[in-house]
Amino acid sequence: MKRIGKRIFTLSALALAVSAAPQLSAATWSDTYIGYRYGTQFQEPSNPDKVKKHVLQLTHASGYAYGQNFFNLDLLQSNNMDPASGDAKGEGKGSTEAYLTYRHQLHLGKVFDTDLGFGPVKEVALTAGFDLNTKNTAFAPRKRMLVAGPTLKFDVPKGFVDLSLLYAYEQNHCGLSGCGAPGNHNDISFDPYYVVSLAWGLPFQAGPVPMKFQGFANYNTEKGEDYFNNGTKPEILSRTSLMVDVGQLAFNKSNTLWAGVGYEYWRNKFGNHGKDGVNTTAPTFQLEWHF
Repeated sequence: MKRIGKRIFTLSALALAVSAAPQLSAATWSDTYIGYRYGTQFQEPSNPDKVKKHVLQLTHASGYAYGQNFFNLDLLQSNNMDPASGDAKGEGKGSTEAYLTYRHQLHLGKVFDTDLGFGPVKEVALTAGFDLNTKNTAFAPRKRMLVAGPTLKFDVPKGFVDLSLLYAYEQNHCGLSGCGAPGNHNDISFDPYYVVSLAWGLPFQAGPVPMKFQGFANYNTEKGEDYFNNGTKPEILSRTSLMVDVGQLAFNKSNTLWAGVGYEYWRNKFGNHGKDGVNTTAPTFQLEWHF
């Protein structure tokens, strides 16, 4: 575990440089939607109980001449098995969390006007971005993470498959009085770590039914010691969903209303291990309204 240093500023400058790449033409494509998902089998570290969550989602993706942008905001409402600060478990309305993700891809083949494709790869990109979160529990996390690294964009008949290797630097907060004792580690910077990230969105037809299989899977390497001076473990997070284009079937309007089922798999959540609540296997119900 290291305090804030020069590396955070170096990575910050790289992320800002990529995200500020000149967009010399209007968006070539755009997709924005409001989503909803619900599950009853979520878990939280040091909590042995299953947690129900309602998640409201705002997602935007768009492309321009030299790359693309991705923005996602999740607003998560837990039931009272994951209590807000000041409440006892089983009391109150439960905690609320906001989690924001932004990624920018700069497509290097387009920037340099050359074909960088090879084998199944059609393009090589440079990805940079950030994650931010806040949650009103007693732990009171405030995640601030910067990422940057190369992305391979695979050639698929429809949709996309991207594989990224990202260098990540994360700052966070722990509101508990015992964090890092002896000493005060309420605000820490974890060791830099790597994220191997696979993301995909694949539309297909199942007979007359238009569908899509989408999701992401991240493998995060260990990131040094946590707030309690315990070593972290590698972390795996995957969220997938199988969706039906209900709008096309019911109203003859494609890519407007989608419904389906999803699944979240999370192992060693936040790098924690050897305690209750660090592994999640949660099926979900999901909706999307595109506009």
